[in-house]
Amino acid sequence: MYTFTTAQRRARLGVRHRLAAEYRSDDVAEIARSLVVLHATDPATVHLSVAARGRTAGAEQVERALYEDRVLLRMLAMRRTMFVAPVELAPVLHASCAPDLAARQRRTYVKYLAQAGIGDGDPEGWLAAVADKTHRALLARGSATGAQLSKDVPELRTQIDTNPEKSYSRPTGITSWVLVLLGTEGRIVRARPNGSWSSSQYSWAPIESWLPSPIDELATEVARTELVRRWLYAFGPAPITDIKWWTGWNLGQVRTALTQLETVEVDLDGTPGLLLADDLEPVADPQPWAALLPALDPTPMGWQSRGWYLGDHQPQLFDRNGNIGPSIWYNGRIVGGWAQRKDGEIVTRLLENVGADARALIAGEAERAAAWYGEVRPIPRFRTPVERELTA
Repeated sequence: MYTFTTAQRRARLGVRHRLAAEYRSDDVAEIARSLVVLHATDPATVHLSVAARGRTAGAEQVERALYEDRVLLRMLAMRRTMFVAPVELAPVLHASCAPDLAARQRRTYVKYLAQAGIGDGDPEGWLAAVADKTHRALLARGSATGAQLSKDVPELRTQIDTNPEKSYSRPTGITSWVLVLLGTEGRIVRARPNGSWSSSQYSWAPIESWLPSPIDELATEVARTELVRRWLYAFGPAPITDIKWWTGWNLGQVRTALTQLETVEVDLDGTPGLLLADDLEPVADPQPWAALLPALDPTPMGWQSRGWYLGDHQPQLFDRNGNIGPSIWYNGRIVGGWAQRKDGEIVTRLLENVGADARALIAGEAERAAAWYGEVRPIPRFRTPVERELTA
């Protein structure tokens, strides 16, 4: 079996994830392609992930790629997580993930509607009719917020208590349910947010007006194979369990996707991993590099097996649900955490001794990071111990 050392994996990470200085780019869509997709649960992550890999690219370039050039698209996909994807990957994400997501969400919403006695005995039909009505209202407006749509479609103001037996439960409107369902069906997309680039208050647009043509239809298995191929190029070699975790599919679905790819099993310091058969050549070590990656950046969130780059730093840098906070990287491994204070200052904390050369590179990245934000002061959606301590 071919042995792939941790040093080789770290070199590949620095090169392919565009973290080493000589591999950075100002092509926002190309940065996204390098990582397959950008993690977008926290809106600020998208911009900061690009900035960490860019030379001069800032928020304006990301906004242009998303909302003017529209070469990137915000989509709910793997693990029911929000991502920003290159627009040409939208058919792959939609076919490989959306049908299961839509079916799962529909079952959940119909169950709650039935419990509440909504829909005159046909809650599924009622929900479908409301979704169609909402889509028509959005087509008429061109773009709209959920609040605006709820004025056009009174049914969106329906309140449902999902856990009426619990004292803490409160009724909630179904607007977000319907919008999520329409999104997973590929009928609407998240458009420009209200406020700054860190805002999560999005307007919505019908897919017909947002893209020049509808999302192409692909066979599910074809799409899953293509998604795994791209992931292996960006994140491989890795154990099959990492593919299963990242995609959110079951092991049978992952194995079926892999049957259409030529892969090689490699030894990862005692653990079997997979790599594309035409991608065995080692990547040359880049120049020494440092990076300040934001919370939920796609690089640390790309693997479930994290010991080779995380060491024993998980308790300080992850929350209880497995979400990583802002992290400091040096030559392919995590060595500390960082945060932005209310006055805009970037503060760092090293969790191990990295030497003077590394500290100088990290200090340079901290200076660069301060310029990414401008006057924006986003708070990470998921707070971690180091980030909380640095901003206390």
